[in-house]
Amino acid sequence: MNRRFLYFVERNFLVWRKLLIPSLVANLADPLIYLVGLGFGLGALVGTVDGRPYITFLAGGMLCYSTLNSATAEALYSGFSRLKVQRTWEGVLHAPMTVTDVVLGEWVWAAIKAVLSGSAILLIMYGLRLVHGFAPLTVLPVLLLLGLCFAGVALVMTTLARSYDFFTYYFTLALTPMSFLSGVFFPLHNLPAALQTVAWCLPLAHGASLARGLALGDPMPWPWLSVLVLVTYGLAGVTIASRLAYRRLTK
Repeated sequence: MNRRFLYFVERNFLVWRKLLIPSLVANLADPLIYLVGLGFGLGALVGTVDGRPYITFLAGGMLCYSTLNSATAEALYSGFSRLKVQRTWEGVLHAPMTVTDVVLGEWVWAAIKAVLSGSAILLIMYGLRLVHGFAPLTVLPVLLLLGLCFAGVALVMTTLARSYDFFTYYFTLALTPMSFLSGVFFPLHNLPAALQTVAWCLPLAHGASLARGLALGDPMPWPWLSVLVLVTYGLAGVTIASRLAYRRLTK
């Protein structure tokens, strides 16, 4: 298997290492505000959800939300900067690298950053004593899978975009509705049947199901189907992004 894309991953890591602190703060601030603000504030009004404190239920969803946030931000804003503003992608193509190598490198790097963000939420869950023991650590491969899934889809948007403004449509029309429909902030079974059907067609609902199952011990209705959905979205996204990037960079 061609592993040249790993050089691009390494390149991104070396650059990111210089901006480690502000990068982590930017990716973690939003999920942490939601977790603390809604978990303790709204949790005092809601009480329990599915037999456990609301903050515990919310934390399981925030594992996925933080992963989604980080993978999307990296693949969209940082990826677009390297594609159009800095023209890093073009420069790398003068080395013995292909467009596919570059896109795969961006894909894997965004997923790795997403795992770091999700892991930070998991660490906070341990600190708040919402989870115990080693069993919740089995959620880490799911976070990687989620990162690959959402990074793949976000890279399609990146290769289509002509400016940063384009990403507003993606957040407003896709990510925000999906976050509220997919069981991050409240149980899916509270939704009308038609919306539940829509939710199960979205990757975040499957990610939340797997994350809560592994981190909190909740029942997982269709674990292997959920894995398949995440893999399908991720592979489809990176494949389409590679083709779009090839057209854009070789015109």
